[in-house]
Amino acid sequence: MATVTTRTVEYPADGLTMIGHLALPAGVERRPAVLIGPEGLGLSDVERRRADALAELGYVALAFDIHGGRYLGDPQEMLARCMPLLADPDRMRGIGHAALDVLRAEPRADPGRIAAIGYGTGGAIALELGRDGVDLRAIGTVNAVTTGRPGEAARIRCPVWAGVGSEDPIMPPAQRDAFTAEMQAADVDWRLVVYGGALHAFHHPPVDHAVVSGVGHHPRHAQRAWRDIVDLLAECLPISG
Repeated sequence: MATVTTRTVEYPADGLTMIGHLALPAGVERRPAVLIGPEGLGLSDVERRRADALAELGYVALAFDIHGGRYLGDPQEMLARCMPLLADPDRMRGIGHAALDVLRAEPRADPGRIAAIGYGTGGAIALELGRDGVDLRAIGTVNAVTTGRPGEAARIRCPVWAGVGSEDPIMPPAQRDAFTAEMQAADVDWRLVVYGGALHAFHHPPVDHAVVSGVGHHPRHAQRAWRDIVDLLAECLPISG
């Protein structure tokens, strides 16, 4: 297995000092790069391991922070911070751009070949970067079929892949339909995968604290969703070329 180098990076965003996790592949040459946004709980070892896994595949990967170094294991505290954030596209974009600036500044990262993937709140941030017209090669989200301000999806310049559980009460069928209608009206190259029987955050391993209703791990679909994201990156952001 190729040697992966990791380090913590601190940067300002949303009035906080964010603490991200940067993973670099072996070698010295520039590589395509990926932003990874966390669930509303905040950056955890789950996203850090995903950044490391992408670095093993040859990508520069930054798992970015959304809560100033905190992990919000209390569901009420998490909702109190995330709901206003999700209702404010400009705040989400600010958090995303700050992380993007860190990634672009990394000498190993090719600033012209970047993708953004994310889970829940982090996925919504990835979508807002696209709606802000950022030059991304791909956007991938799980649990985040969020819609934006009218007309702004037309600024998305890359393929969009979204995955959601069929039984997710937080992203129900009406929300999925609104998202796909927005993508279609904007002439985006979009795909939606509905994972049968899965709840919200089905990709996330079980946690040892309380969670909001409708959350549940689905090991088989978690593996499938990760493979789908890796395939998206292989198609839109190949390591060579």
